[in-house]
Amino acid sequence: METTNRQIAGHLLVECLAAQGVTHAFGVPGESFLAVLDGFHAYRDRIRFITARHEGGASFMAEAAGKLTGRPGVCFVTRGPGATNASIGIHTAYQDSTPMVLFVGDVGSDFRDREAFQELDFRTFFGPTTGGMAKRVERIDSPERLPEYIARAFATAMNGRAGPVVLVLPEDMLTQMVSSRPLPRVSPVAAAITANDLSRLRELLVAAKRPLVIAGGSGWSVASAKALQRFAENWSLPVVNDFRCQDVFDNHHPQYAGDAGIAINPKLAQRIRDSDLVIALGARLGEMMTSGYSLLEVARPHQKLIHIYPGAEELNRVYQADLPILATVDAACTALEAIQASPSCTWLESTREAHKEYEANFERHSLPGQVDMHQVLALISKHLPADAVLTNGAGNFATWLHRYHRYHGLVKGVKTQLAPVSGAMGYGVPSAVAASLVTGRSAFTLAGDGDFMMNGQELATAAQYGGKTIVVIVNNGMLGTIRMHQEREFPTHETATRLVNPDFAALARAYGYAGERVEKTDQFEAAFLAALARREGTVIDVVIDPEALTTRGTLSAIRDAALKRQAASA
Repeated sequence: METTNRQIAGHLLVECLAAQGVTHAFGVPGESFLAVLDGFHAYRDRIRFITARHEGGASFMAEAAGKLTGRPGVCFVTRGPGATNASIGIHTAYQDSTPMVLFVGDVGSDFRDREAFQELDFRTFFGPTTGGMAKRVERIDSPERLPEYIARAFATAMNGRAGPVVLVLPEDMLTQMVSSRPLPRVSPVAAAITANDLSRLRELLVAAKRPLVIAGGSGWSVASAKALQRFAENWSLPVVNDFRCQDVFDNHHPQYAGDAGIAINPKLAQRIRDSDLVIALGARLGEMMTSGYSLLEVARPHQKLIHIYPGAEELNRVYQADLPILATVDAACTALEAIQASPSCTWLESTREAHKEYEANFERHSLPGQVDMHQVLALISKHLPADAVLTNGAGNFATWLHRYHRYHGLVKGVKTQLAPVSGAMGYGVPSAVAASLVTGRSAFTLAGDGDFMMNGQELATAAQYGGKTIVVIVNNGMLGTIRMHQEREFPTHETATRLVNPDFAALARAYGYAGERVEKTDQFEAAFLAALARREGTVIDVVIDPEALTTRGTLSAIRDAALKRQAASA
């Protein structure tokens, strides 16, 4: 759309987003940013506004868009309840290091600081100075400065350790007339490895006997994933993917050793403990990846540690590295693949063994019930398109996907995993909706019954905007993860974890999806193939035995082990 010299600030804001390459914005409309909504109408040929059913779902959608594109996902919510509802997506973007910008419509300047209707101090609530959830929180009082604030928000969200930025929009500011023009599209700055760092890295690698690479975090591109693969091949290195970053390194590659995180392969955990050099590439080395900071000891690991990370504030924050390197993933991988490999590498056979241990972890465990989730996952992996985006929220159910699905990932040209490092329930459904709308690719969600109920209403969003997702609900009638911990700590004292669920198939049909119920393994394949073939989305309610609590063991086995420990310590 051609613009005149002057326009209202709400329209300028949307034009600034278009200049930054934004194609989709997610949100729940509010009266405090009506001028922006009118801007989306004016620029509807350039940006699509997706109305979610809850601000938490909208913020998850924006976070997912940030993961998929590498550019900030955009979310709009209103003040007070809207912003607090959206905070779960901001927290996820922060812990997952995802670029994102949240716009919050606020009370007018003339009502400010009176605890007006739904007023909130957003700097205190979101701000980094209070150990909060955002990299930066700013209030835009001058409409002429909108281009400056938006360009800075995008730069801040992408540079260093990526993360969310919050911009607060006073209602009266958005209706003022302005003559400012959008600033050019901003790009992240690439921090490169120095020659001295590369030399020292090679020295440590040549001296090692049991090295490995742990790759993860955000900021990965197709080019960096391919460069990492060439670096690993040149040096015969085993590669471990960080928690819920399983699409960084091709899981089919003979040097892939598995992923570190919840329910880690015990042999991989021991391999990390026994290593003498860890090259952490893009990974923050958080609690989940390190199994409660036990695989690498705080603060000085017994392994030599090379920590390559784009944010200086994270280097030497938890772990004192032998070689901390400030560099973006793209710059680091480009430099690493060019390092001349030593002809005296002695760990090739160990690398092969690491991959064999990963493949052995696909073994099927005998669990009770008429649905074999191992076989269900095998069918999902068999029939999903190679470029499908797989999403999940949080819960024991997710370990089925993490353990038994093999990602080709970025080396094949696309990102295929969306999963919350933050451990947020309810992420899978809205993130898949965003994936379908933003990429047009097949979008699949594995959800628990409790997890699905957090944001299942976003199926209506998919139906309204033409998105298609397939949701498989692992339905055991309980909050499985909490029940597992409860049985370990307070066996036989089940409290507050049972769920009485709706008819999920009927609920799906009410939202405009198809709905199926599977109670036996041999019913699943036909239901899944039908879901892939139909135009609309599908929910498949897979009813499993509550005893099948994990991929490796039963509820009763966990309880019995806890009772034996209690008896032994009595």
